Amino acid sequence: MDFRPSNVVSELPDNYFSAINDKIALYRSKGIDVIDLASGSPDQPTPQHIIEALKEAVEEPLNQGYPPFYGKGSAREAVAAFYKREYNVELDPETEVAVFNGSAIGVVGIPQSLLNPGDLLLTTDPAYPPYFAAAILARAQVQTIPVYEEDGFLPRYESVPEEIARKVRLLMLNYPNNPTGAVATEEFFEQTLAFAAKHKFPVLNDFAYGAFGFDGHKPLSFLQQSGGKDYGVELYTASKTYNMAGWRFGFAVGNASVIGALKHYHTQAYSTIFGAVQDAAAAALLGPQEGVQQLGVLYEQRRDFLVKRLREIGWAVTAPKGSFFSWFKVPEGYTAESFAERLLEEAHVAVAPGAGFGKQGDLYVRVGLVNSEERLSEAIDRIAATGIFKESGIAVQTGGVQHD
Repeated sequence: MDFRPSNVVSELPDNYFSAINDKIALYRSKGIDVIDLASGSPDQPTPQHIIEALKEAVEEPLNQGYPPFYGKGSAREAVAAFYKREYNVELDPETEVAVFNGSAIGVVGIPQSLLNPGDLLLTTDPAYPPYFAAAILARAQVQTIPVYEEDGFLPRYESVPEEIARKVRLLMLNYPNNPTGAVATEEFFEQTLAFAAKHKFPVLNDFAYGAFGFDGHKPLSFLQQSGGKDYGVELYTASKTYNMAGWRFGFAVGNASVIGALKHYHTQAYSTIFGAVQDAAAAALLGPQEGVQQLGVLYEQRRDFLVKRLREIGWAVTAPKGSFFSWFKVPEGYTAESFAERLLEEAHVAVAPGAGFGKQGDLYVRVGLVNSEERLSEAIDRIAATGIFKESGIAVQTGGVQHD
């Protein structure tokens, strides 16, 4: 028997990143070496002191039973200490911190916890694709604010019609941004708070790439703004900062009413986090941070190398300001999809077509910084060999990275 899925599940789009992975796997199954620049999975190992903390915690008898529904107090206290140290934000571990298996649970869980069917979720275009799936699962409507390169890929709230703004029940942001690599300014966050206060809705900032800002700029937490906790919650993950993508530890912090709703939802919809993973995450948050700083330097070096080399072959790209992604405009005459297809077919280089992130991405591709310079160099050589940029007549640009 074949049973029909629910209407909600039927409305969900295919997983965008899974489809890209399937294409890459198909080529590799034929013995073709594909250089994957589409991926967002960190390529560096988890720091050894975190691994050792896990090994020790596995032996702890208390970690072999069910952990507390709201997470171990020690893990929530570590989150609060991390935010105090990094952003000078005071958090109550009991009421302003929620922990869960990876920040994706927060992406889905917060809309589920706050929105009723038909409510309006506001986000940007382009945006991380799961935001749209989260709205479908909450039976909410989505309205997007187009963002543009000339504005630093930051939304202009004055472009939102008043009749739309009055209906917003949740604003979802993501700075440093996936896919554009944009970072938030203090002025932008002040505008965001004013917009939220005027219309009385909460703001969720997905801060997954909070550790990575370039050119000497540390990314701002939304909660650092005066009144940030009045309207804001923030998602964070150990996946990127500590190269713990497979460990699945994420957390949300901020407004107590939102955190309370999320925790209540989480106890019914999801299970708990293995106690040993919580102990290891606490070791990451409280332990030596030199590895995080070195990782940021590594991604910046890769960014500079990638941008310089691409400009040398004739691709007039703009350097990202944060995250570990680059958002590059495709040559004239191509769409994101047709350009990505040609790179995969002729150069065996995979990039993520920007159309998967929204209508505004149709002329961009996302390129990750999670490959070594050697692999990046080989990828650029392969792209150059296709002759795409000679065909397009783009003048070759040389010189160092321009920091916009």
